[in-house]
Amino acid sequence: MSGQESLNIFSFKGKMKALHMSWIAFFITFAVWFNFAPLVSVIADSLGLTKAEIKTLMLLNVALTIPARVVIGMLTDKYGPRLTFAVLLGVCSIPCFMFALADTFEQAALSRFLIGFIGAGFVIGIRMVSEWFPANELGMAEGIYGGWGNFGSAAAAMSLPTLALAFGGEDGWRYAVAFTGALSLIFSVIWYQNVTDTPKGSTYFKPKQTGAMEVTSTGDFFLLLIMKIPMYGALALLTWKLSPAGVSLLTEQSAVIAYISLVVLFAIELKQTIKVNGHLFSTPVEEIHRYPFKQVAVLNVLYFATFGSELAVVSMLPLFFAETFELNMVYAAMLASTYAFMNLMSRPGGGWLSDKFGRKKTLLILTAGLAAGYYAMSEITGEWPLALAVVTAMACSFFVQAGEGAVFAAVPLIKRRLTGQIAGMTGAYGNVGAVVYLTVLTMVDYSTFFMVIAATAVVGFITLLFMKEPKGTMTEVHEDGTIELINVGH
Repeated sequence: MSGQESLNIFSFKGKMKALHMSWIAFFITFAVWFNFAPLVSVIADSLGLTKAEIKTLMLLNVALTIPARVVIGMLTDKYGPRLTFAVLLGVCSIPCFMFALADTFEQAALSRFLIGFIGAGFVIGIRMVSEWFPANELGMAEGIYGGWGNFGSAAAAMSLPTLALAFGGEDGWRYAVAFTGALSLIFSVIWYQNVTDTPKGSTYFKPKQTGAMEVTSTGDFFLLLIMKIPMYGALALLTWKLSPAGVSLLTEQSAVIAYISLVVLFAIELKQTIKVNGHLFSTPVEEIHRYPFKQVAVLNVLYFATFGSELAVVSMLPLFFAETFELNMVYAAMLASTYAFMNLMSRPGGGWLSDKFGRKKTLLILTAGLAAGYYAMSEITGEWPLALAVVTAMACSFFVQAGEGAVFAAVPLIKRRLTGQIAGMTGAYGNVGAVVYLTVLTMVDYSTFFMVIAATAVVGFITLLFMKEPKGTMTEVHEDGTIELINVGH
């Protein structure tokens, strides 16, 4: 069966149906998650928000997604994508309706914080798609899933202001926001009725224990603990940003409580990790059942630089164009949207390149392009021709999003039964990157901001040298003890 035959995007049967349903579900989660940005000026007027309050809502929007992606990854591995996505879409419509009804900044802040949970939906589809597609098509399939689903944020940006106007009046924005919530609620039912976790006759492999990620050697145990620290660091950074030292949304006391909670959470997670993996110190895992956790660590760093920079740049680019070239905001926002628009082709393109030329080689080339792209962005000044600046942003964006596609072409090839958790951790690192970059942006000028991203891409390139190309097979064990070898490489 040739690639052309098997990946027919106009088909709605079998694995293609699973892929289409998955990206539509992900598309809706992104439309809900990013329904605030395009309506921000109307909402600010309606609720009487200050500039600091608007920035705070944007930060709150991504805060909960960091732990949510890890939790949803575990739930997906345990209960399967069908149930997990249906519940997520249904439950997250509630804070969306809450936001549509908000009258005060506090109500808006709470609902935006809770809506961040829907940003974890991405992880569910990664596992779903990996169940339905063979290794040689997986990069392309995950790329289509990621790129088309990601487009939900751009679609929200284009359609919600029009919807708000259509409903009219000063409550127009409320109807537009509620519309995305209703979409989420309705699709949760459609999703549940139309998909299955695996193709007929396939086994859905589940982790042996839940509560923490499983690793298979003592070295990996310590690496796992090290890789957890930046996730807590990002949440601490966020707390600091919201404390009196930053925008004063939290009182001194609440900030202290938040810091203590993070330490307690880390201790609980440490305990769980020891509970799940403590046996490694007495009985080593057989070679055949091992998987290299360093692969996960490398992909985490790369997703920090790719998706982290995308989230940060998408939120600052309109302002950057407006200020650098003295444009009005509407025109600047249109130019900046070219960056997000690239997702439709770049992410599937990165996945396709990865399928064709190998995971590691593709990532090395794309990461080098990423570093060069952001370096070029740091050189943009008002003297540049505007067209050249836009082309530079689009070229940079291609490497960013193709890089995301290539990262998630490799994620499902590490350990099948842990795919949700691995995708959850790698996905969370994207949000950690966004929090770090957005915090850097509040302290430095645009040029330095782009240079910082370029520097992290160089770090990513160096860590990539430690990655191994997925080859041969990965091993999973059926409940009756028989072993299944799942093909992962050429």
